[in-house]
Amino acid sequence: MGGWMKANPIPPQYPRWGSFTVLLDKNQQNLRTIVDAAEKTTATAGSNEQKIGDFYASCMDTTAIDAAGAKAIEPELARIAAVKSAAELQAEAAGLQESGIAVMFRFGSRQDAKDSSQVIATANQGGLGLPERDYYLRDDEKSKKLRDDYVKHATKLFELLGDPADKAATEAAAVMAIETSLAKASMSNVEVRDPNKTYNRMTAEGVQKLTPDFSWKAYFTEVGQPGLKELNVGQPNFFKALNAQLTAVPIEDWKTYLRWRLVDVTAPGLSEPFVTEDFDFHDKDLRGAKEILPRWKRCVQATDRNLGEALGQVYVEKYFPPEAKAHALEMVHNLVAALHDDLQTLPWMSPETRAQATAKLQAFGVKIGYPDKWRDYSALKIDRTLYMQNELRSAAFEFHRQVEKIGKPVDRTEWGMTPPTVNAYNRSSMNEIVFPAGILQPPFYDPKADDAVNYGGMGAVIGHEITHGFDDQGSKFDGKGNLRDWWTADDQKNFKERATCVSDQFDGYVVDGDLHENGKLVLGESIADLGGLTIAYAAYEKSLEGKPRPPEKDGFTAEQRFFLGWAQVWGANERIEYARLQTNTDPHPLARFRGNGPLSNMADFAKAFGCKKGDLMVRDKVCKIW
Repeated sequence: MGGWMKANPIPPQYPRWGSFTVLLDKNQQNLRTIVDAAEKTTATAGSNEQKIGDFYASCMDTTAIDAAGAKAIEPELARIAAVKSAAELQAEAAGLQESGIAVMFRFGSRQDAKDSSQVIATANQGGLGLPERDYYLRDDEKSKKLRDDYVKHATKLFELLGDPADKAATEAAAVMAIETSLAKASMSNVEVRDPNKTYNRMTAEGVQKLTPDFSWKAYFTEVGQPGLKELNVGQPNFFKALNAQLTAVPIEDWKTYLRWRLVDVTAPGLSEPFVTEDFDFHDKDLRGAKEILPRWKRCVQATDRNLGEALGQVYVEKYFPPEAKAHALEMVHNLVAALHDDLQTLPWMSPETRAQATAKLQAFGVKIGYPDKWRDYSALKIDRTLYMQNELRSAAFEFHRQVEKIGKPVDRTEWGMTPPTVNAYNRSSMNEIVFPAGILQPPFYDPKADDAVNYGGMGAVIGHEITHGFDDQGSKFDGKGNLRDWWTADDQKNFKERATCVSDQFDGYVVDGDLHENGKLVLGESIADLGGLTIAYAAYEKSLEGKPRPPEKDGFTAEQRFFLGWAQVWGANERIEYARLQTNTDPHPLARFRGNGPLSNMADFAKAFGCKKGDLMVRDKVCKIW
């Protein structure tokens, strides 16, 4: 890994550079070919090709964007300025949420955690401009400086909207006060990971009692859900605190907050001064990037974000061969079989829990490459007039697409990632694992590489997603995707003891100074890495049964090549700002710890490379779950 890191310095436009970023960059080159062609084609009005081409063209038209300044958000700014009462304030907040502007809280839909066949309305904490609540609450010097920089950033954006410097500074301070009060009432990112804590299904009347100064009836009507009878409130204490702030904070300060959230979210799509200020704080200060990405890359990303399945249809036709899907499916079946075998012999699990776990595993849904049913974008208007208008219309389209699911049966064909995405996921409420076409490429999967490398790369990624179904979160859901306790008390105790070993291991990793990985925050990903790698190795060994032993290649045995396949997935350099941001906010550990952490628990790794007790890659206290 050291050699890779030395040979792959971080380009100035990126906060990190690793195997994921290299593949993402390659995918963006491929997507650029598609959007460039669509931009130059005179396509049928309303077709996906027309929308892809026009969206990308409007994003690339910096002449029109710079001439417009903040024109695209002026109608919304005027509506905020016209607010005179609490009722009008709440109506405007709803309108901003519909346009993708995160104010006050988040509203949408999701599967009912305890009835996975149905979609329920949800209200969750939100409305913050900094990455998460602890950025407002920590008292170390780096956090204080970042808050100061955030206030300066807000001041500059208010000035760009035309406010005098002294007024802009006062407004920024008001924003910070409101957001700090919301942060204090928010659950921590560790608490939010507990699905039992965030499941609080209530009637509309119950929510109204929780927040007597917020009219939910009016809000539901505003967002197109009049007569909504019940919803899940993720964090009731947050809404109690929000209610108190609605009366304690003057309406003029709330209007300032709404203006701020509007300009902060839309700044990347406005004229150059807004874009530069947004980059300086969000990418340079928070992530450590030295230069802004080329315009075309930002526009490709925006097109994928807003029209991802329209773009994805063309992408998979051009770049995803059928044999890649077939081989990935074969590997999934092999990995599921390996975990099935493992479950039957786990010494710490009782027959009762083993039967439930096996049934859940056998019920897994598998999605590979792209959806069987593509998203319908016919209701979304896209043209070449002004880029930010396309962004706002796309956000409104997605908001209503989500809200219109409320009260309806779950659509199990739906995907949560676009086909070109370099990632994968497990959705516990669906009991499914999903692998977009974008990740089924080198270094994760290479049809020219031998099986050892592919099992160590893509096999371990598949194993990771399978194991998520049995991590500290996924293990709370049954084979139908319902939040239900299916463990015996003794098995739950045994599992928690083993999970605590993993959590303690990651607590010990030093990121920067006194900042360590948060073992409880990264527990699910770390359990999935350890379990995924373990079952991928078992699946690889099983695939060799009855075959001649694979020869050495480049001086490495088959077993060593398996672990090298894993290591090359996690080759990465990151800037210290990015490392701190990820550690504070992300349930995924840093790549260096993901690469080495699970291996140091594996006797098979130690055997393959001749590691002995006392070596750095052999832990004194070995963590083993699956």
